[in-house]
Amino acid sequence: MTDVTVRSNIHSYLWNRMNNRQQSVQLGLKENWKQFTVLVIVNAFVGAMIGMERTIFPQFAEITFGVASKTAILSFITAFGLTKAFANYYTGRLANRIGRKNLLVIGWLIALPVPLLLIYAPSWNWVIFANMLLGLSQGLTWSSTVVMKIDLVGEKNRGLAMGLNEFAGYLAVGLMALLTGVVAENYGITPYPFYLGLAVAAIGLLLSLFWVRDTRTHVHSESNASNGPYLKQVFWETTLKNKALSSVTQAGLINNLNDGMIWGLLPILLLSAGFNHERAGIITAIYPTVWGMGQLVTGKMADHFDKKRMLFWGMLIQGLAIVALPFQLDFYLLALIAALLGLGTAMVYPTFLTTIAQLTNPVQRAESIGTFRLWRDLGYAFGAILSGLTADAFGLTAAILLIGILTIASSLIIQFRMPRV
Repeated sequence: MTDVTVRSNIHSYLWNRMNNRQQSVQLGLKENWKQFTVLVIVNAFVGAMIGMERTIFPQFAEITFGVASKTAILSFITAFGLTKAFANYYTGRLANRIGRKNLLVIGWLIALPVPLLLIYAPSWNWVIFANMLLGLSQGLTWSSTVVMKIDLVGEKNRGLAMGLNEFAGYLAVGLMALLTGVVAENYGITPYPFYLGLAVAAIGLLLSLFWVRDTRTHVHSESNASNGPYLKQVFWETTLKNKALSSVTQAGLINNLNDGMIWGLLPILLLSAGFNHERAGIITAIYPTVWGMGQLVTGKMADHFDKKRMLFWGMLIQGLAIVALPFQLDFYLLALIAALLGLGTAMVYPTFLTTIAQLTNPVQRAESIGTFRLWRDLGYAFGAILSGLTADAFGLTAAILLIGILTIASSLIIQFRMPRV
């Protein structure tokens, strides 16, 4: 037997094996519930890494490093948002080449030193660097879990899948924000809240290494049966040219722009109003907790209801809640406003991803989602810079009102530019 014949036989064997594997792959939430559940748990740990900073960071900046300027304090969110945004984009670009699981593991490896850097940081620049690593890690880990869940479920129950994904992530953000607030109130701003982050990163890495499986075969299986249109220029269609995709993208950017403001300025607003760390932590935690839990319902709704209407009302509710925020000092009214803000965000978050997935071919889906998440998470940076500069120049109330008005404007773009999906 010649070398050419041997190579041909090997090639045929591998080709047939790959085809047989693709044929045996089944798409659907029920068919892949075990792997889907693992990814939901992993994404909860991803969310907890952000929650570690959610309540305590503005005080961490002032108490530990003497940073008082709102713009300077919010610089950590800017660093986080920029690195996460570009990590999102390149995760989408590289998902088919490197593999989803590999990118997920790399993301957790990058996250491991972040809590230690925050504990031992000798200057504020080290804190900025730690948040750049956190943003890079979040882009790789969260984007990978999003794409892998969409790969597993196929077209049916895609909204429910995204609702479950975001529920786990943002419920963990809220719970970790509450927990670190309680720990900080009782044991100090540092180091104990960051020890929790170290444990989260270690467990997330172990789960990803030993229990997560790559989903590229599911993509190939779906793409063979899909008649979805190909985008000529994925980046520009998602960003600007396609009316439906670009309307979703701008709303995603504004959504995280207001989240960046809430992340940085809400704790400052609450503490300046006389709330202690524990009570501020409760209000701060309500927003992402309602956001997370609400997506169990709104994700399923995105499979059955008009996506344009859900996006419009979700952005409008967010905007109105933000505008009301600086005019209330009562604990219970602030808790209600935080809940409404979480509800509005829950309406749009799984709907964003479901709409992007529906409007793109499976082969291009990871890149289109990556592009959307690039612009969405740049909103963190834009929100931190804009609200920080405005707060320093005109005060907290002006900064919050500006972001609220921009959010209402985004809802109007959805209403008048986006076609029905």
